[in-house]
Amino acid sequence: MTDRPVLKLAPGQGKRLRAGAPWVFSNEIAMKPEYRKMEKGGLIRLEAEDGGRFGTFMFNPHSLIAARLLDRDPWAEIDAAWVFRRLEAAVALRARICDTPYHRLVHAEGDMLPGLIVDRYGDVAVVQANTAGMDRLMPLIVSALKTLLPLRAVVARNDSPSRAFEGLADDVRLMFGEDGSAVVEEGGVRFPVDPLGGQKTGWFFDQRYNRDRVAALASGARVLDICCHVGAFGLRCAAAGASSVTLVDSSAPALAQARDAALLNGFADVVSLQRADAFDAMGVLAGTEQRFDIVICDPPAFAKSRKDADAGLRAYGRMARLAAALVAPGGFLFTASCSHHASVESWSGQIAYGLYRARREARILWSGGAGMDHPVHPHLPETAYLKGMLVHVG
Repeated sequence: MTDRPVLKLAPGQGKRLRAGAPWVFSNEIAMKPEYRKMEKGGLIRLEAEDGGRFGTFMFNPHSLIAARLLDRDPWAEIDAAWVFRRLEAAVALRARICDTPYHRLVHAEGDMLPGLIVDRYGDVAVVQANTAGMDRLMPLIVSALKTLLPLRAVVARNDSPSRAFEGLADDVRLMFGEDGSAVVEEGGVRFPVDPLGGQKTGWFFDQRYNRDRVAALASGARVLDICCHVGAFGLRCAAAGASSVTLVDSSAPALAQARDAALLNGFADVVSLQRADAFDAMGVLAGTEQRFDIVICDPPAFAKSRKDADAGLRAYGRMARLAAALVAPGGFLFTASCSHHASVESWSGQIAYGLYRARREARILWSGGAGMDHPVHPHLPETAYLKGMLVHVG
């Protein structure tokens, strides 16, 4: 039987855990001074005041989310075999729901590996440990991935802001192999990816199915891709037969990757690139005669914290207003938000208000979130961060 510290919940706490929640906040635990000295990411058993046992958790006394569930068994061995089984299950699920080896392989609590992100780029895996417990397990994670998949490289992309809340330092490096460069193939388009130097893990797999939807409308279309990052939406439209694609982003490195992808796929004759602030670019375009059959707005998070939520929501509404004005009559607007602090209802309301302020009649054709390779824990609806909306603009 595994021996590990037993922590007790504070009096009256435990209702959420009994309903299946996998997180325990610091104010739900009957904290003792010695708990504050415990090593972050260590294993504990968690029990209720009445002795009820909830399982094996990883504990961080310095984090707001103090305990995260690893296993319902209070005495589970969290060893190489345990890590292998969890990753094996994630690989098996993607084999059923994904048609290419380019996908989100592990989505944290959605795959019962709290705080762990793994993106697969064919024979390259990019891992991100956003919790101290997963950071401690990283050698076992890399070993299991190498056994389960035909990988030539594993990259650690441990530089997310959430690591600071766990007391973790940044760590971006090649953990296995000699070359961490990668290529994503999507919709017949090849995209060079830089896992060591790009944003997040290098690519946004969460928008894949939304790119499918937008590209399906692109034959013969004039396309404007605002906040294009590496041009994924716009270049998918080019592959689908768009007559012109304008890519706009404020990041020179991202636009350089978009340019390389356009050249690699033979789209240079229909693709133009502009480095500019999204709002500035749309303001300038509004004063011209140029209008587009498809406008895509997939900005970075405007509401990065709860205190930023109101200002962020107003920014989404402003973006929708400016973007809608650039859509030709009968065209389409796709817009999205990755701000989990902006609720679906509030964000949708701002998009609707932006359309109204642009004096454009519109119909929502589709709204939703990330693809199935981004599973959400049923007791953590707040982790369904991505929101997207496809609108027909009259």
